[in-house]
Amino acid sequence: MDAEQRRNTILTKLEQADQPLSASSLAADLSVSRQIIVGDVALLRASGHEITSTPRGYRLARPSGRLVRRITCRHEASATRAELCAIVDEGCTVKDVIVEHPIYGQLIGQLDLSSRHDIEEYVIATLKKSARPLSLLTDGLHSHTLLCPDEEAYLRVKERLRTMGILSS
Repeated sequence: MDAEQRRNTILTKLEQADQPLSASSLAADLSVSRQIIVGDVALLRASGHEITSTPRGYRLARPSGRLVRRITCRHEASATRAELCAIVDEGCTVKDVIVEHPIYGQLIGQLDLSSRHDIEEYVIATLKKSARPLSLLTDGLHSHTLLCPDEEAYLRVKERLRTMGILSS
């Protein structure tokens, strides 16, 4: 299989996937190294394909038909799981986390968390890799882009986070 065929196969796999696909799993399926997959994904992005990287792997961006809303929160790292669960329990997806860094400007980490299962995988991955949340750079202050099924779900999320003392004005 040549490089162009491999990239087309990667696109097809991403289109058909219900969950993110890791570079390692794609590499094993295509009998190439993980670095080859990383390079292929970079080339696919450069050619206009919207491929996002999440903690669980690559995902092809799809129009969701969902409302896009942003919330701003502040909390200790220990409240991360509770914050994320409050959001997904109301039917919203946490697309990303955003912090404003004084030197680098806006830093965005792709999350793509839609369920408690996704959150547990995210938490386990951060523990295994001893990764720290971006919000530690900003004393716990951060924003999330949410994909919500409707305005009511978004308002429920805001109320839950307000009650938890997490929502920042």
